[in-house]
Amino acid sequence: MSKSKKTAKTISEKVATPKAAASEKMSGLDAAAKVLAEAGKPMNAKTIVETALAKGYWSTKGATPWATLFSAMVREIAAKQDKSRFRKTARGMFESVK
Repeated sequence: MSKSKKTAKTISEKVATPKAAASEKMSGLDAAAKVLAEAGKPMNAKTIVETALAKGYWSTKGATPWATLFSAMVREIAAKQDKSRFRKTARGMFESVK
């Protein structure tokens, strides 16, 4: 029985570690919300990504992070509607709601 307790403890320690590391960096959507709130004006996804990377809010190794971010922002708008952090102002342009 002590083996299963050790295994459970080891697994829980491994699971807890990535969460702690992830809390230090923002997600792409959180970084986008922060960039747009600071800018106070509509921006396109590529500019949002460039700004977030330059300020160190977010890091990615993806080939097209702006396409990923664009898609994620559109999905959030569709899913949360009035409660979304983003609003489309024109084709390809987003602004912060708050």
